Amino acid sequence: MPHQIHIHNYSSHDQQFEHHGNNGKVFPNLIVHAHGAISIPAADGDSGALIALHDGHEGEQVEYTKAGFGGNDFIDLSNILGAGGNLIVQQVGSPDTRKGDPHFMQDFNRAWDKADKQTRDGLKTCVHLDSKGNVKRIDAIKNFPKLEAFVRHFANGMTYIGVGSWGGSPGNPHDNKQSAAAKGSKDLLVVYSDEDATPRTLPKHPAQNTVKKIVAQNAASDSNDLVEHDIDDSEAINVEDGPEPAEGAAQAIAAPVIQKTHAPEIKMAAQAPITDAAVAKGTGVTLINHASHEQKFAFYNNYWNGNGTGGANFDHPAPVVTVPSKGQKFVALASSFKGRVQRGTLLPATWAEFQLKASNDGKAHGDISLEQGCDGAAMIHATDGSGQKNGFSHDILKDAPRAAIMNKSNGVKALASTMGNWMAGPNHAAAEYEQKVVGQKHAYILGGTGTDDTASANGRFEIEFFEN
Repeated sequence: MPHQIHIHNYSSHDQQFEHHGNNGKVFPNLIVHAHGAISIPAADGDSGALIALHDGHEGEQVEYTKAGFGGNDFIDLSNILGAGGNLIVQQVGSPDTRKGDPHFMQDFNRAWDKADKQTRDGLKTCVHLDSKGNVKRIDAIKNFPKLEAFVRHFANGMTYIGVGSWGGSPGNPHDNKQSAAAKGSKDLLVVYSDEDATPRTLPKHPAQNTVKKIVAQNAASDSNDLVEHDIDDSEAINVEDGPEPAEGAAQAIAAPVIQKTHAPEIKMAAQAPITDAAVAKGTGVTLINHASHEQKFAFYNNYWNGNGTGGANFDHPAPVVTVPSKGQKFVALASSFKGRVQRGTLLPATWAEFQLKASNDGKAHGDISLEQGCDGAAMIHATDGSGQKNGFSHDILKDAPRAAIMNKSNGVKALASTMGNWMAGPNHAAAEYEQKVVGQKHAYILGGTGTDDTASANGRFEIEFFEN
């Protein structure tokens, strides 16, 4: 389904944005006229960034991936490159997906006014003032640790301030939450303002027949399909479709990541605990480690489950168990468990997805998924005597094309995500390679169909992880 990104400028001056696309592509800059708006196309699978420019300097930016993992949009607002204005992003009609501080520069100036001389002196090389002594622009936060600490006093949890979890660093948990996905794929709303970037209205019917000239500073780049329109409140609809969030709610607006679930649906409480009853009934998983070294395995119970969807858990593994080389271990789990197990806690990784008691037939159901990467072969087996199994046992990493590889932050070799996530968009080379050497029948590579389900009537699985 085609979607658009609607970019609104509430300020009294024209605002220019750099527009970066997939795989390092740089489009011509965008200009949004004062009190105007433009719309640009955003197809499913597209990733990119819109970076506000201030006197030629990069500032606040919107980062997006359309219909990424699980078919969901990934959006965030980042100030790691600096700031000179206020910017937010959200899905149209979904204020709960909003990212960004709509009063960032005002909040910064208030904090600056209260700062002592020592603090100001420590920031004078990266904070730029106008003729009246007001802060008009700040440099890239990522280059100035003192500036990062200063900004966290007022914007923590509303925008990317540090670099987040990346390159082996765990990052700041408030930044990491900015990577959480929205629900589904929709049009996106971006609002820039010098005063208040809280969304007001969005035109019902943007003019589709007026294409304006844009600033082509990169002659070798492709052009955007740009639709420009003025904001007309007489034909406007409320982009909120819901009440304003309570004061302070912006620090908890990151929506959970949604994953398409491949087994029959079961509703559960978040983080169902391992109980004595679970051990007595024997529901759980036997992990088998075929590697020549011991391995840690992390279980992730979904945050929530719906009809064919689930709120994937990326930050609360429980339990994490160690299995010795050539060994095995039974892990008791509550029958309500619905989620996955993977090698360690880092992505990309091969997922063994499963639930232990489906609502329709009471059986355990599971599969192997490569949608969030592959760090080695895995198989899932029923233990009820039916002989059902799926997955693969051969090493596909050794001959993988370079374009398909995205090593983990600890240096371990892996194949990139075929669906995309907060780290990168979909890797088509990985998808094509995996279709050849594994195939959709044996593991989910793209989409939610075509992979054989493994069902076990006794609520138990054996899951094998091979050398990696």
